[in-house]
Amino acid sequence: MADDDLGFDDNTENTSGSDKKGKGVGGLFPMLLKWIAIILGAIIIIVTVSVITVKIVSGNTAHQQYIPISEEYVGKREVLDWYTSLGQITTKTVDPVPASVIVDVVIGYKVGDKAASTEITQRQIEIVSFLRRYFSQLTVEDLKPQNEDKRCIEIRNAINDDILSSSKIRDVQFKSLQVVEQY
Repeated sequence: MADDDLGFDDNTENTSGSDKKGKGVGGLFPMLLKWIAIILGAIIIIVTVSVITVKIVSGNTAHQQYIPISEEYVGKREVLDWYTSLGQITTKTVDPVPASVIVDVVIGYKVGDKAASTEITQRQIEIVSFLRRYFSQLTVEDLKPQNEDKRCIEIRNAINDDILSSSKIRDVQFKSLQVVEQY
């Protein structure tokens, strides 16, 4: 009898209609939760795989974006725009027997520096006059090829210090330098 009170009777069948309705509505909720869990699990897996894939792919291409710098490229000179409209300058040296000097000077300035280009153009006459005076104060010995770098630096510094006011030139080179000695 005690077993009957507790409801442990295996032979009893419950065929009431209320249990079928409860089972159908009660079965819908666990089934809905199961599908929501499956969908959330799939989304989590897809997002995780996508994030890992993107990190791997971007990790591999990040190294390709950097250009390696080797020892041979360190200390190379910058690329410049060149002002080439000064023309040839002809003068004589200060030697006892003067030599003729014919020089074509070009002036380098920072790429895209419109202010420097404009100022060089505006002061072109002053620059040509300075160059004529500069070369007329030198000797044939001063104009030897081993002294060219020194001359270029002196000219650059003098133009930056004495002629240009709002911009600076970066380099001076000789397109041609001819020294014709008189014997």
